[in-house]
Amino acid sequence: MAKSDEPITIKKYANRRLYNTGTSTYVTLEDLAVMVKSGEDFVVYDAKTNDDITRSVLTQIIFEQENKEGGQNLLPINFLRQLIRFYGDSMQMMVPRYLEVSIDSLTKEQQKFREQISTAFGMGGFGAIEEQVRRNMEMFERTFTMFAPFARQGATEPGTDAKPAPGAASAPAGGNIDDLKRQIDEMQKRIDRIGDKDK
Repeated sequence: MAKSDEPITIKKYANRRLYNTGTSTYVTLEDLAVMVKSGEDFVVYDAKTNDDITRSVLTQIIFEQENKEGGQNLLPINFLRQLIRFYGDSMQMMVPRYLEVSIDSLTKEQQKFREQISTAFGMGGFGAIEEQVRRNMEMFERTFTMFAPFARQGATEPGTDAKPAPGAASAPAGGNIDDLKRQIDEMQKRIDRIGDKDK
């Protein structure tokens, strides 16, 4: 049976049961996890209000996967803490797109990444993994500056000998989110000061 271009509709009832309208069967979060892994697209609606609750159900699936006995945890503690800190922060609006671009890049590179991991473990070293991480971080930094154009104010344009203005922020090494946040905050303060002078 060919896959439909339209996402499958899943209905969630008050008793927390999930109903797959495509197969006319009740399903579990584990079934939905299998669907995600096999590339099947679906949306989840509250059966009573018809609200789209796909995000909360996907979050539940991640919670279930992270808490599986003997399972592998994908979300490091420091990542979770940093993610929580971003809620309500001025950087919050940039985080979803940044994470989306990051995971898209990893998905596209996963086969190459798997081969490099296999090679690295075969040689008993982690050089290939470190190199891949370094390349990914460089890509993340480039992507991030597209959404934070002021973060590189003062950086020289290609083909010029101009030096950054004194005190100008430079691109952080290693893709450190805290450094990026500090630089954007600093640039915002400068913009505010310039705005105050113009008044």
